[in-house]
This record gives sequence, C-alpha cells and structure tokens, in this order.
Amino acid sequence: MAAAAADAVKQPLLNPRGNPEHVASASCRSLPSAPPTGVASRRFPGGLDVLNLKKRGGGTRSWIRVDSATASVQTLEVDKATMMRRCELPARDLRLLDPLFVYPSTILGRERAIVVNLEQIRCVITADEVLLLNSLDSYVLQYAAELQRRLLQRAEGDELPFEFRALELALEAACSFLDAQAAELEIEAYPLLDELTSKISTLNLERVRRLKSRLVALTRRVQKVRDEIEQLMDDDGDMAEMYLTEKKMRMEFGDQSLLGYNSVGAGASVSAPVSPVSSPTESRKLEKTFSLCRSRHDSVKSSDNTTTEHIQELEMLLEAYFVVIDSSLNKLTSLKEYIDDTEDFINIQLDNVRNQLIQFELLLTTATFVVAIFGVVAGADAPVEHSLHRTNESAVVSVPSTLLS
Repeated sequence: MAAAAADAVKQPLLNPRGNPEHVASASCRSLPSAPPTGVASRRFPGGLDVLNLKKRGGGTRSWIRVDSATASVQTLEVDKATMMRRCELPARDLRLLDPLFVYPSTILGRERAIVVNLEQIRCVITADEVLLLNSLDSYVLQYAAELQRRLLQRAEGDELPFEFRALELALEAACSFLDAQAAELEIEAYPLLDELTSKISTLNLERVRRLKSRLVALTRRVQKVRDEIEQLMDDDGDMAEMYLTEKKMRMEFGDQSLLGYNSVGAGASVSAPVSPVSSPTESRKLEKTFSLCRSRHDSVKSSDNTTTEHIQELEMLLEAYFVVIDSSLNKLTSLKEYIDDTEDFINIQLDNVRNQLIQFELLLTTATFVVAIFGVVAGADAPVEHSLHRTNESAVVSVPSTLLS
C-alpha cells in the first residue's frame, strides 16, 4: 500500500515527455493563488500605507520661482522627476529639500545648480532662477520678496552674479533667524537662572532643564551652519563650482566656437588646392582659424581672472556671515557656561545642606546614645535598691521577735 502511494506521487514527476509545467504544477499545488486583477491587495499588519507614502515622496510640490532677468515671482507645481531633469540634480540632492525628512543645514555646489538647505530656506539656485520650496513660513515669503526687491534695485557698480546674490540672501535669512533665537533664549535664560540660585524648587529645576534642552538643540543647529560656511571658505574648488554664471558663459562660448570651427572646416573641404602654392583664400582661412584660437585663449584667460575675482568676493561674503554665525555660537557657549556655573553653585549649596543634615544626624545619634546609657545605668540601679530595701525590712521585723524570746 505504501509503495503504491509512493508510485502515485512520483507518477506526475516522471512524465516521459519531460514537460516542466507538470512539475511546477505539482510542486506549487499548495500555494495560494494570486488575487485577481482589479481587487485591492491587503496590507501587511500595522496599516502602513506604502502607496500613499510613495505618492507623497514623488508627487507634485509647490515651488516659488524668482527669475534673474525680470525679477518676476510666480508659483509652480512641479514633481520631483521634472525638477531633476530641469536642474540636472540627482534624487539624493532633492531629498535634502524634502519637508518629510529632517536633514541638517547643507550647501552643495553642483554642475548647474546650488542646493541650499538652511533652516526654513530650502531652494535650488541656478544661473537663471531660484526655485524655492513653497511654505507657509514667513521667512520663505520674506526671502522671495526681498530677492525680488534687490534684483529690481540693483546698483550700477554691483557686478555680483545672480547665484551669489541668492546665496547671500539665504545666508542672511538663516543667520538672522538663528541669531534672533539665540537672543530670545538668552533673554529668557539669565533671569530664570538667577531665580534658581535664590530659590531652589522643583518648578525652577524643571524650567531650567527645558531651557537646557532647547539650548543644546539650537547650539547644534548653529554649529552645523558655521561648519558649512567654514568648509566652503576653506575649499576654493567648492567656491568655483558655485560660479554658475561663468560655467554657463563657457558653455555658450564653446558652442559658438564649435560652430565657427565647423564652418571653417566646411569651407576648407569645399575648396581644394589647385597648385602647391597656397591661395589667398586659404591663407585668409588660416588667419581666421588662428584668430579664433587666439580669441578663445584670451577669453579663457580673462574668464579665469574673472573667476578668481568672484571667488574672492564669495569668500569675503561667506566670511561676513561666518562672523555673524560665530557670534551667535559664542552667545550660546557663554550661556551654556553660565548654566554650568549655576549647576555647580546649586550642587555646592546642596552639598552644604547635606553636610548640615549629616552633622545633625550625628548629634542626634550621640544624644540618643547618651540617653540610652543613662537608661541602662538607671535600669541596673533599680534591682540593687529594691534588694536593699527588702533586707532592711526583714531586719526590722526580726528584732521584736528576739526581744520577746
């Protein structure tokens, strides 16, 4: 019976035709069938809506666009893929601007754009426009309005490129915001710490604990912005990478020179030499070619000088805001030291109170020991007195009986 059952099981597998479909059907007979098309599949336990999360990550977002030429401000609805193609940025760079994620302050220089993530200001700066992530925050709206105003009221002698202007305004907004928060925290902290030193209570200790948590978080943010600015100032390559206007001009000039070379080459191929002696037409073509090479060399040399000048201007700009953010960090550091001094003072006071309690406990223990000794002595004297009293009574009673006898 067992052998027949085994043969019955092996029979589909030993098909003489060797068709793999029978094998697959035999081996997968116990698996559940896939749900039909059009029926929503069940989610995993926990209720995580992955589809909505994917839509939110790659869906359209509202952007505020500021044009460099006309200083016009408009609102755009653009998805992530369109932004990647428009600015030639990878997805990881745009992820820094996504409000669904929390990233520290970052300034990245790319081939055709600058990615800026400074506190509330999250934008992509190109040589022609600024794409600012739309938000209800007042700093974002103020940034767009102030950039528009500065573009309209541009001074005649000011030759700072557009991308440096936009970056400068982003640094100004971030540094002003952090400095305002540091000043607000400083105004709130000193009276609270003075009150704690005069009166140590649970309520004051809790308020100081919350204040210290805010201070640590703000210090970390200010330190990150400071490190980003310092890293940019220390690297000339990163600053040159942010000069987008120069790279745009080089690309345009390269295209024009390429067209010129193609036209010269086409003319040379049409006219074939008739004699070994060069004709006047060919000599003019060679002169034109040499002039193009010379002009290109001169333009590249002048562009290098211009790039060096603008890098120096950018370094001076970054240095100015580095001083501002470093001042804010010094304020927070001084406040942290004041909090540490206050904690040391409170610990000294608590140690003093603890020492007084220990002294009082020692005195109380000594007094208790003395009282216990007196109690022991008094308890030992009581039986002796009682025995003497009984001896005296017995002596008094025995005297009359003797006399009577």
